[in-house]
Amino acid sequence: MNDTMKTANMNYNSAGRLAVANFGRRALPAIVAGLAITGLLACTPKNKIEVDGSSTVYPITEAVAEEFRNVNNQVNVTVGVSGTGGGFKKFCNGEIDVADASRHIKSVEIEKCAEAGIEYIELEVAYDGLAVIVNKENSFLKQLTVEQLKTIFRVENPAKTWNEVDPAWPAEEIKVYSPGKDSGTFDYFVEVILGKKAQMRPDASYSEDDNILVTGVAGDKYAIGFFGLAYYEENKDKLNLAAVVNPKSGQAVQPTLETVKSGTYAPLSRPIFIYVSKAALEKPEVQQFVGFYMDSGAELSQAVGYIPLADELYAANKKKVGL
Repeated sequence: MNDTMKTANMNYNSAGRLAVANFGRRALPAIVAGLAITGLLACTPKNKIEVDGSSTVYPITEAVAEEFRNVNNQVNVTVGVSGTGGGFKKFCNGEIDVADASRHIKSVEIEKCAEAGIEYIELEVAYDGLAVIVNKENSFLKQLTVEQLKTIFRVENPAKTWNEVDPAWPAEEIKVYSPGKDSGTFDYFVEVILGKKAQMRPDASYSEDDNILVTGVAGDKYAIGFFGLAYYEENKDKLNLAAVVNPKSGQAVQPTLETVKSGTYAPLSRPIFIYVSKAALEKPEVQQFVGFYMDSGAELSQAVGYIPLADELYAANKKKVGL
């Protein structure tokens, strides 16, 4: 490079550095202000929607919440799993906006909500079947009648060994696994199999965590349990499904999307719900979330293994909440 070019290059570099320095001094206040605004936006608390309750309804509500976050990222939707009864306790205490429920609200819960001034709207969101599940190595049990289920699960003189249920079955001890007593799934099973005011055998292993029920039944050749059909679908590689004999038709039926929707899988098919506080519905974000739930409920409930309602029922739900 010749001396003229070197001089020009030095002048260019000096001028360039000076220009950058001057630009930096001029731009610094704007940059600092911009960062401050960004920081304030990041620190601005998001609106919250709190949901809790049924482990059965959880997969649908969580799927809706995930999709809703993509639509409105300024709202933080949290979905807990404390069982239907646990959810109603929080709901009637005004701790949550929405309760997931795998049964209708009970009279005692209605009274507690009324005492606390909590008004609500019940919204049916899908249908579910209760799956009766056994160990993968169980080769003798293919189907059960309601009377046999009663013999296994009842509190008074329950069958201790399988041959007490059917003489052709082995004389092996029955191990029973059940959802916890705060669960709507537990309540529904007891009501339709054992009777409204009945109780279940005390030596059953109870848990609100469906994973524990899966592990228990999968780990014992002579175990039996039950939970929502969607959860069986997630774990069918570990468990076998028992058909239930329809008391009216006398036909053994396995729960599927089709048999639950048609009602032929009886008596272990049921609707599932969300309950929304009227006070919470006054918040725009809650109203938007519930509307989104009804708009996407059919697609997302089927995606996670449940049976969607007819479109007109979702539309009717939207009218219930003023949408």
